[in-house]
Amino acid sequence: MSAHNSWGNRLYRGEVSYDFIGKQKRWYTISGALLLISVVSLVVLGLNFTLDFRGGSQFDIKSASASTQTITDNVGAIVKDPQVYTSNSADGRHVVVKTTPLSSDQLAKVRQAIATDAGQKDPDAVTVQLVSGSWGHEITQKAIEGLIVFVALVMLYLAIFYEWKMALSGIVALIHDLVITAGIYALIGFEVSPATVIGFLTILGYSLYDTVVVFDKVRENTKGLGTTKTDQSYTQAANLAVNQTLIRSLNTSLIALIPVAALLFAGTVVSGGAGVLQDLALALLVGIAVGTYSSIFIATPILVDLKEREPEMRTLKRKASGSQAKAAARAERNAVPSQDDRLGDEYPGDPEDFEAAGAGEPARDVPRGPRNQPVRGDRGRNRPSGKRR
Repeated sequence: MSAHNSWGNRLYRGEVSYDFIGKQKRWYTISGALLLISVVSLVVLGLNFTLDFRGGSQFDIKSASASTQTITDNVGAIVKDPQVYTSNSADGRHVVVKTTPLSSDQLAKVRQAIATDAGQKDPDAVTVQLVSGSWGHEITQKAIEGLIVFVALVMLYLAIFYEWKMALSGIVALIHDLVITAGIYALIGFEVSPATVIGFLTILGYSLYDTVVVFDKVRENTKGLGTTKTDQSYTQAANLAVNQTLIRSLNTSLIALIPVAALLFAGTVVSGGAGVLQDLALALLVGIAVGTYSSIFIATPILVDLKEREPEMRTLKRKASGSQAKAAARAERNAVPSQDDRLGDEYPGDPEDFEAAGAGEPARDVPRGPRNQPVRGDRGRNRPSGKRR
């Protein structure tokens, strides 16, 4: 298929179209279910914050053969629920243990247990880092302040350069993305680190970027509606805009997901997991996917629902529906006659007579033989007399 006739070009020209706006109840139901699951996960399970937020102790030892399960069991006898994982760096394999805040006695016991399990006699081989939870709380506070300022500026921009209904739709889609992303973290048990917070702030911009691209096309398609002679409603124009930007949104998302997937692979496989790259990549991966979904299935349908409440748009919608009904009626009148219509022309009369004729019985009141024409009384009048030669 040539580029001119490709599926994407046909979508842009409106030759093929999917009714995204007309099925908004389906999208609302799906998003409602996802939001419900996310909220329940956040309330019941909660987010798994790292030591940067809740404070604690982190132990690190270089060992090529230390068993994480053995260290978990021995340290777990001293302190509750330690987190043990491995990390690969340039100087070799490391075992990292994270715990809640410990007393001096507990700190010494944990350090000795890790050194023994790693085959080290000297406890000083274990590096200890004490983390205060105040630093994480400060990061959270700054992130919330930045989020509030970001949302306010975005709403102001959309309200000035577009309209307030677009601003409201975009913010609703943004909140939708944040709640679902956080819910996925809570449901699966991903750790929330400062890098995760950075990833959350990054997906805010990406989600709105996709939404603004669709809104810009909606504004272009709906320009002049209600003031010019047109048979297109706001819903139809907005649905055309979503179809026209669909390929662009999908391509942009796929291109962005490729390096994010590479970051996730590097943070999980190469570095051994639970690193900054993994935390950042997980937030970006989930956020980009959810943001692409919301720009197509949530933001624009909400905008259309708000716009169709306007009296002018309701009138335009009735006019468009009337024009479509007239066009359908004209098409029906110009349609090819059906088989029943053609049979009715060949066999005039009552349908029961036609059925009887088909069964080999004489039909009632069906004329047979030549048709008798009435004889005109003046048939010979004004004809010249004499024999015809």
